[in-house]
Amino acid sequence: MAQKKLFLATFLAISRKFIIFARRILTLKQTSREMKSKRLMTAAVAALLMAGAAQAQSNTWTSYSYVEAQGGIQMTATDAKMDKLITPTVALSIGHYFTPVVGARLHVNAWESKSGINDQYYKWKYITPDLDLMLNLTNLIKGGSDHPLNLILLGGVGLNYAWDNKDLKALNLPANATPLAWNDNRLSHNLRAGLRLETNQAKPFGVALEVNANSVSDRFNSKTNDADDWQFTAMLGLNFRFGYKKAAPKFITKMVDVVEEIEVDEPTTIMVKEQRPVVKMEKKSINETVFFKIAQSNADQAAGIDQAIKDIADLMKTSDDAKFTITGYADKGTGTHAINKKYAKKRADGVADKLIKEHGIDASRITTDSKGDMVQPFAENDKNRCVIVTGEGTFKVTTYEEVEVEKQTTKKVKKQVTRQVEVQEEVK
Repeated sequence: MAQKKLFLATFLAISRKFIIFARRILTLKQTSREMKSKRLMTAAVAALLMAGAAQAQSNTWTSYSYVEAQGGIQMTATDAKMDKLITPTVALSIGHYFTPVVGARLHVNAWESKSGINDQYYKWKYITPDLDLMLNLTNLIKGGSDHPLNLILLGGVGLNYAWDNKDLKALNLPANATPLAWNDNRLSHNLRAGLRLETNQAKPFGVALEVNANSVSDRFNSKTNDADDWQFTAMLGLNFRFGYKKAAPKFITKMVDVVEEIEVDEPTTIMVKEQRPVVKMEKKSINETVFFKIAQSNADQAAGIDQAIKDIADLMKTSDDAKFTITGYADKGTGTHAINKKYAKKRADGVADKLIKEHGIDASRITTDSKGDMVQPFAENDKNRCVIVTGEGTFKVTTYEEVEVEKQTTKKVKKQVTRQVEVQEEVK
């Protein structure tokens, strides 16, 4: 902060000296009306300087340096034909912007100038080093430093050195035509004012169109009219910017409310459909089969027979009054009638025995029978090695019906919550 105040004070002091110096030179041989105009222009420049300095103090600003090469045309005003007075000119400058508004440059403009008298024209060489102050009007009005085009007002002071006036001598004009013509060289002051139209200054390369007016010695064109000579230039330039420097931003810490949307589990009651068992007694008959392998009659040895018998027993237990007949069979394709009858009876007795002893079925509800191979219940021969359990009575029958019931559950709900967070805010 101290460095910024020191820069501001120094800048304003230099600006005041420049204004005073410019006013002193411009007052040479001027009328009182011209004096008033100069004072108004000086006041306007001072106001712009103060505005630029104020912006430099209040805003975050970017400084940078640049070099520029320019080329164009120039004309020194006189009473000769204007189209005959145009000559080429070139310039080289190096400058620096202290703020987005205020900058300065060292500018060297040179080549040749031209004048005429009595339809005769002559040329001479010149070089003009100038120290110019630049005010970026675009940044001053709009703020910031990143605009596609920038309008820049410039003004400065310097020296003008002219030489090689031999063309005038070769015209052999009468002595009274140019009584104060200079011979070897001419050193004089230079006062400058102009405008620049420059592309975005936030880019490393830029293009600028510049027009300016230079007030030089009355004898610059070897002709005298008791007023400074005016030299006008129009140049197109290419510049390269470097050394960007931005002031470090300042931050303050503050607490702010932040509204967030979160998901929470909220209890809710929903209606769901469920299958509920309904038990009722129905008059029905059963017909269940237990299969045996060939030459197998022992129910204990039949593979998978335990599960089949258990299923039959569970069905029997759902009735308190049903009577059951267990009938054994044998296949006709193997053995003899006598052997097959024996196998069929053993199979029926073995199933009945397991139902009574292992599953607790009342023996009084069971009757056994044997058909041997005289009856074949199945078309496939091997399936006839079996025991068929039949019965009739009142059985418990379980069915399921669909009912709607209330169920407690949770659902995702979006809610807004407010919390305080610490943030860093840049101080403008």
